[in-house]
Amino acid sequence: MKKILMFLYSIIAYLIGFASILLWIASVSNLVPEVSIDGTPQLPVYLAVLKNFGLVLLFGLQHSIMARRPVKRFFERFFPRHIERSTFVLASGILLTFLVLEWEPLGGQIWSIQEGSVAYYISYVLFFAGWAILFISSFLINHFDLFGLRQTYLELRNKPYTELNFRVYSFYKYIRHPLYAGGILGVWATPYMTVTHLVFAVGITAYFVIGAKIEEKDLINDFGDDYLGYKASTPMLVPFTKI
Repeated sequence: MKKILMFLYSIIAYLIGFASILLWIASVSNLVPEVSIDGTPQLPVYLAVLKNFGLVLLFGLQHSIMARRPVKRFFERFFPRHIERSTFVLASGILLTFLVLEWEPLGGQIWSIQEGSVAYYISYVLFFAGWAILFISSFLINHFDLFGLRQTYLELRNKPYTELNFRVYSFYKYIRHPLYAGGILGVWATPYMTVTHLVFAVGITAYFVIGAKIEEKDLINDFGDDYLGYKASTPMLVPFTKI
């Protein structure tokens, strides 16, 4: 029964985490006004900026702190280790939903591409390509391990959990973090860039860059020289550059 409950918990965490990503995509798409981060400003600009910065900081701290090994070991002292990843996904999903729903509009417009123009459709091609890269990259890593389902499923089947192997293929031949790169492309590729959207994009981009650098410390610890060699020969976020 305990294993069944853990598996059900991981399914709930997965659904919440996945739904939060879909909400995030919809909120920056300009296609679903009901959940868009744009709207009529309700707070003075300086308060809105401070609140938005705080929302990104809260999400970033949770994401980075809970992913650290000492925190994972502390968690496993009190809870089954098989639900550690699911708990991370659940917390991330809740905070991402909170970030999107509580984001404060700032007003103002940076650019606006005429609807129906070639540039308008190109922007949406890039938008959906970015999110497609993000999702495909999660499956290249192992989508269900990344979201915590593999861990509880193996426990349910009485099979030992095995760490993922270090492999370089598909997008990972060209950049080290295609999942982050896809998210960055997704938040920047828009036909309507408002100040609200710009601040959101800058905040998310900053988090992705910082998060990638922190994550690489763990990857070096896990894979040693293999990852160091990969890091030396492969850009972090932009193909065919040193970035």
